[in-house]
Amino acid sequence: MAPRQTSATRAKDSDRDDICRILDAGLADGQLSSAEHRERISAATSAVTLGDLHALVADLQTADVPVQLPTLAKPMRFGSLGVALGALGAALLVGVGIGWGVYGNTSSPLDFTSDPGAKPDGIAPVVLTPPRQLLSLGGLSGLLEQARHKFGDTMGYRLVVYPDYASLDRPDPTEDRRKLDYSYRGGWDDPRSSSKSGDDVLVDLGAFDVKAAVGILRGAPETLGIKPAEVKSTYLIVDPAQDPTAPGALSLSVYVSSDYGGGYIAFAGDGTVKRINYPS
Repeated sequence: MAPRQTSATRAKDSDRDDICRILDAGLADGQLSSAEHRERISAATSAVTLGDLHALVADLQTADVPVQLPTLAKPMRFGSLGVALGALGAALLVGVGIGWGVYGNTSSPLDFTSDPGAKPDGIAPVVLTPPRQLLSLGGLSGLLEQARHKFGDTMGYRLVVYPDYASLDRPDPTEDRRKLDYSYRGGWDDPRSSSKSGDDVLVDLGAFDVKAAVGILRGAPETLGIKPAEVKSTYLIVDPAQDPTAPGALSLSVYVSSDYGGGYIAFAGDGTVKRINYPS
């Protein structure tokens, strides 16, 4: 059974990512201005609860967005909570009794001195070292390499890279009318499926100069006139370019926001700047 989610439930990074994708769609279809989009993205990245996140998109039309938000249940009243806790306690006691009946060889199910799980098994620990600081040369290169290792290539419709996680849209191999959204947090989660739109163009999302992109990322606050100490969020979007004379080309955008506004820098895959949108 799926856990109850209410407006007071703590938000996860994946929830914040979903809200940012809905806000991106709202900007793309004209529901939000650039200033509203920047303000809400900044609020989404620092939101604490699901209620905070849902409030950011409550006034938007979301029928055609890439993700759909779950319906939040009303917070459980104390009486209902007491019943639920009582049921949980009873289930726990039953589980302890069953476990002791199967594995126990002591006089009580609460005596764990002969726990079979405590015996040495000779298995060495496996320490994983995936890239975590993704908006860096090593992190961004490592992220693309992780994609090649997972999928065999870096083809897709869109890549969004935040400081410590990323989102990648790829074709659904079983249904041409749908696409798969993969989240990366040290590894690629199981994908979520959504309808493919007419704007989704398949390109090689890894076909850009990583060093040039990281250089623009590093200098983005100063370029946009934002003090580094005031930066609240920074992220990179890799999309197909809209230039009809350059099929397969990429367009990259670095977004930087603060409490005093935000802006973005759009550039080509080789680092050539297309546009600088200064904070308003």
